[in-house]
Amino acid sequence: MKKPSLILYLDLVSPFAYLAFHVVRTSPVFKDVEVTYVPVFLGDKGVWVGKERLRWAKLFNVPMVETMPPGFPQNTIHVQRALVAVSLIRPQQIEDIIAALYDASFVKGQEIHTLESVRHVFVDILGEADAEETKQKAKNDEIKKLLTANTDQAMAEGSFGLPWFVGQYTYLLSRSLVNSIKATNAQGQKEGYWGFDHIAQVADHLGLERPKPGSPNEGGWRAML
Repeated sequence: MKKPSLILYLDLVSPFAYLAFHVVRTSPVFKDVEVTYVPVFLGDKGVWVGKERLRWAKLFNVPMVETMPPGFPQNTIHVQRALVAVSLIRPQQIEDIIAALYDASFVKGQEIHTLESVRHVFVDILGEADAEETKQKAKNDEIKKLLTANTDQAMAEGSFGLPWFVGQYTYLLSRSLVNSIKATNAQGQKEGYWGFDHIAQVADHLGLERPKPGSPNEGGWRAML
């Protein structure tokens, strides 16, 4: 049986990557999709970012603080490396870590660009020992190279900003995408999409049903027509 899959490349500094993460994680539209979150280091900036993020957050009922986090756009490279380390140490926890870090930044307006400022997040979810291991691994050359490789992969796929989606159908042979036989969609196409405003096209490509008129957040999907 074919199961749709989605690779979502993200950097914690990007409010639009946060919007995409939140919708993919919580919307019933994506409930049957196998999602892989890949930390990269691309960054995001600009005055327009502040206006657009609030418009889309309102349309999709995504929690979003009115003001930008302190020092935006922050250099998130150290925390992105920590996420790569988590993907190796405790891959089943990376979604929870990303959710907690986005909540701290774009819901509570807190600083998240240093490992010291987010240590409590890693400790709460991973425990003291694994949080410390994550911190130490984030400093080594292997993790630095993996983050660079993730970023290069996103660029090779065509990304020039975040969020960047790659959608495909996967023959589900195991829980690991690495050990699956990957195939494109029914039309023989594997597609990449840039920007939160293309999330409806992502859903269409994967053959997912959009929310029906009158359902929660339907207005946000309708705004993408």
